[in-house]
Amino acid sequence: MNFDVQQVTWAALAVFMGGFLKGATGAGAPVVGIPILTALFGIQFAVAVFSVLNLMSNFWHAYAYRMHRPSNRFVLRFALTGALGALIGSFFLVWLPTDALMAFLALIVFSYVALRFAKPDWKLARERGTQFVPYAGLAGGLMQGAGGISAPVSVTFLNAMKLSRPEFIGTISIFFCAMSLVQIPSLAGLGILDRERFVASVIATVPLFAGIWLGERAARHLSKVWFDRAVLTLLVVMAVRLIWIAILG
Repeated sequence: MNFDVQQVTWAALAVFMGGFLKGATGAGAPVVGIPILTALFGIQFAVAVFSVLNLMSNFWHAYAYRMHRPSNRFVLRFALTGALGALIGSFFLVWLPTDALMAFLALIVFSYVALRFAKPDWKLARERGTQFVPYAGLAGGLMQGAGGISAPVSVTFLNAMKLSRPEFIGTISIFFCAMSLVQIPSLAGLGILDRERFVASVIATVPLFAGIWLGERAARHLSKVWFDRAVLTLLVVMAVRLIWIAILG
């Protein structure tokens, strides 16, 4: 594949913006990066590149926030059931009506955001969240495998528990790592993640981590309330994108 300077510039900016969002909130890099890379180079290129970028960025966050996880048992149950769900969901991909699934998921996210605005103090108690974590992990994994996106489930679940920013990032990064460890071998086996795209992924880590660094610095000035609002805004953006996919395919 041949790249011109304008394409590379836009691609680097997209990855940088995704990295900034990732650094500030702990999630959302693919929401920004994948649509732009898809417009420039196609969906397979975008998914392949971000599969590697997601693993690298989340591995870094998992290490950096390792001391802030709610509990190892909670995080491992979330991640392992997510990986299992992603594996099962990959088989569903061939026959599941993805457009209807995306629209239904968007409705759930919008309903949750509406609840949070109607009752700002509502939260999912930590004890109850611990009971639900395998189901949330499995549901998020199924969405990742069947529809290519797990964040509307996983991020909604963790946001409902109102985890602090360090706890949130320490948990979601392990979950996303588990997704990537299932997704990358699958994409490689299908020939979607080839050598050229892997090299492009490695090069793209430069703007990605530059964005993460800047996003981390910006987030230091955010209160817990503003972080919560930023995550809710991210969920709304995700839900709008799901509706877009459901309508236009």
